Amino acid sequence: MLILLAFILIFHITSAAFLFIATIDSAWWVADGFYTDIWRRCFNASNCTTLDDSFPDYSSIQAIQATMILSTILCCVAFFVFILQLFRLKQGERFVLTSLLQFLSCLCVMIAASIYTDRREEIHKGNSFGFFEVTSGEYGYSYILAWVAFAFTFLSGIMYLILRKRK
Repeated sequence: MLILLAFILIFHITSAAFLFIATIDSAWWVADGFYTDIWRRCFNASNCTTLDDSFPDYSSIQAIQATMILSTILCCVAFFVFILQLFRLKQGERFVLTSLLQFLSCLCVMIAASIYTDRREEIHKGNSFGFFEVTSGEYGYSYILAWVAFAFTFLSGIMYLILRKRK
């Protein structure tokens, strides 16, 4: 039981780390000479522009920002709830509240990554800097980590739902 508990804790901490990296790091859309994320757009690592309401489809960017932040917060709250439930639940009870929070975190990160996937062309349309064309890039590792975090939080939610407190 202790090994299973350690595995679940490591799995949960890993999914929270993936969510933090995907939310903070600037590699949602990359190409030679520029990279962009949900917060700013940088060219040559020194010329950065914060994404504000002057950018196309800013409402989609705000939705992505909000759901990624909410997903990260829910994942962290789920971890603390799990620790509390670990000492408060009676033997044989399930970690339903922790599972529910993980599923909500999973839903939020799925919504954020899905919006970015769908609205990517509109977000980057008409934005160029010098000879860099923003639309001619590819998904970066932060975007991929967001989808990996989706899978991890979903599996974590299932594990918490199945897990019963045993001796």
